[in-house]
Amino acid sequence: MKQFWKLYLRGWLPGLALFALCCAVFGATFWLYGLPLGAVGYPAAVCGVLWLFFALMRGNRDALKYRRLCALTEALTPEMLPPAETVDDAAYRRIISLLLDARSVQQSSAARRYSDMVEYYTLWAHQIKTPIASMRLTLQNEDTALSRRLTTELGRVERYVEMVLAYLRLDADATDYVLREYELDPIVRAAIKKFSGEFINRRLRLDFRPTNLRVLTDEKWLSFVLEQLLSNALKYTPEGSVSVFLEAPATLCVADTGIGIAPEDLPRIFEQGYTGYNGRTDKHASGLGLYLCRRICKNLGHGISAQSEPGKGTTVRLDLGRKKLSVE
Repeated sequence: MKQFWKLYLRGWLPGLALFALCCAVFGATFWLYGLPLGAVGYPAAVCGVLWLFFALMRGNRDALKYRRLCALTEALTPEMLPPAETVDDAAYRRIISLLLDARSVQQSSAARRYSDMVEYYTLWAHQIKTPIASMRLTLQNEDTALSRRLTTELGRVERYVEMVLAYLRLDADATDYVLREYELDPIVRAAIKKFSGEFINRRLRLDFRPTNLRVLTDEKWLSFVLEQLLSNALKYTPEGSVSVFLEAPATLCVADTGIGIAPEDLPRIFEQGYTGYNGRTDKHASGLGLYLCRRICKNLGHGISAQSEPGKGTTVRLDLGRKKLSVE
């Protein structure tokens, strides 16, 4: 409100200056004709008091209107505006109404384009799964070094497709989160199994310690997060091991002995599109995997954090018991 009164009083300054000028003209005229100046000073003082009273009354009314306008939200409609009291008010109401109509048309158009885009890419993602499944069935009938390598690359393609679907579903009006209590170990084992071929081909050691923990979560979305974390661990671990274990009371850790993350990159690894030094080295990094993990964990009520040291590895922690959620 301090800003309002500053602007309000500034708007009255021209009128006040004109009033003072008129009083000066009358005073000079009375002085030149030898008339008593009190005949000018007394009426001027009375008019000044009346002007001040009127200005304060008008200011209080305008301040109320100002507060009402400031309280309006994005859901503004012309009916929510204060009634027009002057010609300027009526003109501004007309301008605002036209702008609101234009914004509504623009938002509707943007919503339609976004809906069409989501529908197209969702259809594409589901269609691409058919040839992927066909190729996987074909490769299952062979057991050669080439077939194993192709199977690993095919799994990477599948994860990219799932990443696209997850990205599209994050901001959808309707979500398919189903929160229930699950045994954590079967979810972890299923995620690890998808990378078994890559562990074998690259001769990386897996250290999985059963958690014997029940968690309130969504199995599908938690599996997606675990697969992203395991994929990152494998991608940036040329040799050594990947460990999956529990920190009491309910924090699941995915640790690797890989190249680690630079200290200046670590605070930003969960930002959308941020790839950091490792991403610049790996030209195929998208910067979406950990961002999606953070968004999904937030929706599930889980916490996610990372600790890393360059050259020694990275540990990502999933806090599966941070928030209280109700079972459906």
